[in-house]
Amino acid sequence: MSVSLAKGQNGPLDVSDVVVSVQLAAAADLSALLVTSNGKVRSDADFVFFNQPTGPGVQLVPNPGGIASLRVSLAGVPADIEQVRAVITLDDASSNFGRSAAPTARVSDAAGNVLYEYVIDGLTTESIVIALEVYRRQGAWKVRAVGQGYAGGFAALVTDHGVSVDDAPAPPPPTPVAAPAPITPPSSVAPTPPAYNQPPQQQPSYNAPPVPPAPPAYNQPPAYNQGPTPPAYPPAQQPAYNQQPTYNQAPPAPPVQNQPPAQQPEVSLVKGRPVSLTKGQKVTLRKEGGVALTMIQMGLGWDPIKKSGLFGSRTADVDLDASALLYADGNLVDVCYYGQLTSKDGSVRHMGDNLTGDGDGDDEVMLVDLQRVPAHVTTVIFTVTSYRGHTFEQVSNAFCRLVDSTTNSELARYTLQGGMAFTGMVMAKVYRVNGEWKLQAIGEGIQAKHAGEAAPQLGRFLTV
Repeated sequence: MSVSLAKGQNGPLDVSDVVVSVQLAAAADLSALLVTSNGKVRSDADFVFFNQPTGPGVQLVPNPGGIASLRVSLAGVPADIEQVRAVITLDDASSNFGRSAAPTARVSDAAGNVLYEYVIDGLTTESIVIALEVYRRQGAWKVRAVGQGYAGGFAALVTDHGVSVDDAPAPPPPTPVAAPAPITPPSSVAPTPPAYNQPPQQQPSYNAPPVPPAPPAYNQPPAYNQGPTPPAYPPAQQPAYNQQPTYNQAPPAPPVQNQPPAQQPEVSLVKGRPVSLTKGQKVTLRKEGGVALTMIQMGLGWDPIKKSGLFGSRTADVDLDASALLYADGNLVDVCYYGQLTSKDGSVRHMGDNLTGDGDGDDEVMLVDLQRVPAHVTTVIFTVTSYRGHTFEQVSNAFCRLVDSTTNSELARYTLQGGMAFTGMVMAKVYRVNGEWKLQAIGEGIQAKHAGEAAPQLGRFLTV
C-alpha cells in the first residue's frame, strides 16, 4: 500500500531500484539533477533530460503517449551524489500549473508497486517545479516531497544547480536589400471589399447515439454521449475594415443599412488544375463536364514544429486525429474516428491513426463514398483534434485536400496559414444542396481534444 506524502515529508527507501513518474493533464517533461552536498552538479553529465537520457545511476525511460519516467539505480549513483532531484517542466513555457489539476508524483519499486505518492498542490503561476528528491541520509536512501516551483524559468533552475546553459540564438543571416520597386500610380478604382464571414445561426439540438469507445494505445477514449442542448450562438459582429484611399473621386455614397454579407464565389473543379481554396469558399462536387463525384478522399496533414531548446532541438510528438461527424438535419447520427474506423453505414472510412505527424503527404485520410451516404445524412464535418492537448501554435503546414478516389487526382486544397491557440480545428464539410454534394472550406478553431468534445461545438457549421 502506498504512502501519501505532504510537502516537506519524507520516507525511507528499502529497495535497490526506484522509478519516479508523474501524472499531469498538460504536456510536460520529467528530468533529473544529480547534485552533491553543495546543491550543484559535478558536470553537465549529471543532468538527465530528453536529449541526454542517461546519467550515472539514472535513466529516463520513454512512455509512448505520456510523460517519461526516471529509473534510479540507487547502487549505481556515485558516492559523492547526495540528491537526485526530479523536475517537471511544462512543454508550453507560457502556461502554468495553475491551469490544470495538480500534478501527482509517484515513487515505485522496480516491479511497479507504488511506494509513495505526492500530490503537488499549491502551484499557480509556475511552469517548472522540483517535484521530489531521492537523497542519502546516514548511509540510507530516503525520498522527500519538495514541490518547489521555480519562477525564474528552466534556464534559471538548471543554472542555479551548476549546469552550463548556452541559449543565445545564432545571429540571423543578413537580409539582402532589394532594389526599390517602380512607383505605380494608384488605381482610380477602389478594390472590392473582402467577403464577410457568415453569421452563425442558433445551434440545433441533437441526440446522438453513444459511440462504442475503442481506445488508442494510451489514455482513455472519448465518450460520445451527448449532453443537453448547447446554448445558441449569438450573431457575430462584422469586423471593421480600413478603407482604401481613393483619388479624384466624388465623396462615397452612404453605406446601405442591413446589407447582407458578401458570399464567397463558388469555383469549378477542372481536371488537372486543383483549386486552392480560401476560408469559407465552396465548390460543387462535380468535375468539368458536369460529372458528379462519387468516391472522394479527404486527406488531412500537419507537421510538428521542431523545438529549439536550451540543450538541443527536438520535435514534439503532436498527436492530431482526423474525424468525420455525420449529421442528419442538425442531429449527430454517427462518427468515424480512430476508435471506429468505419461509420455504421459503411460510407465513411478512416485509413488509420498517425500519432506524430511524421512523414510527407497526408497524415490521415478519410474515404467517403457519396453514393452510400444514407439519404437522411445531410452533412459530414471533418475535424482535426489534438489528443495530447497541443495547440495548433505547435503545428505547421496544416492542410486538408480533396482527392478524386477514382483517378487519384487532387481536386482542391485548403491550407491553414499561421498557428492558432486552439486544440481543435474544423477543417471542412461536405453537404447536400438540392440533391447535389458540395464542399466548403471552414478552418475555424475550437477547444477539443477528441471528436466527443468537438461534437457539441459543431452546430453553428451545419447551416448552408
